[in-house]
Amino acid sequence: MNAYAFDAAFRAAFASRYAELFRVVDRYLGDASLAGDIAQETFVRLYNRGTMPDDLRAWLVSVALNQARDEQRSQSRRLRLLRRRAPEEHMGDAALAPDEEVLSAERRSLVRRALVILPARDRALLLLREEGYSYRELALSLDILESSVGTLLARAKVAFRKVYESQQRENIKPLERA
Repeated sequence: MNAYAFDAAFRAAFASRYAELFRVVDRYLGDASLAGDIAQETFVRLYNRGTMPDDLRAWLVSVALNQARDEQRSQSRRLRLLRRRAPEEHMGDAALAPDEEVLSAERRSLVRRALVILPARDRALLLLREEGYSYRELALSLDILESSVGTLLARAKVAFRKVYESQQRENIKPLERA
């Protein structure tokens, strides 16, 4: 593929795949700003690669999720450092919101907390499947056998449901009287 053809293919790939890649990474991390940076960096790596991979969708998500995992490790190191200080020193007050927004935000928070508790592979399987990835694409993206995707996905769903429902029960506990 000559440079002109690659440039055209790259532009088409960016136009058709950026939004989807951003959504996957945003759901995986729960941070839109960071998701945008990672999606953009993934396309920079594709451009620097100079050739289009055989399975573009799987290659993009594989590179992006690797970057997301690296970022999570870095963030956990930073959080350990922050925990050494009192929370009041580095956290501000949350803004109040209308009832519906609060309930929706609470549900999103429960889902994100449940996803974070799951192993990285289970989290990635659920998010990518929700995004419409086929079993073949899941296998390629996560470096697993295509024949085991169904079983792993079913187990990930069960694990997610257990964690989510457990968090819901904890969230609904009545207030204890002093």
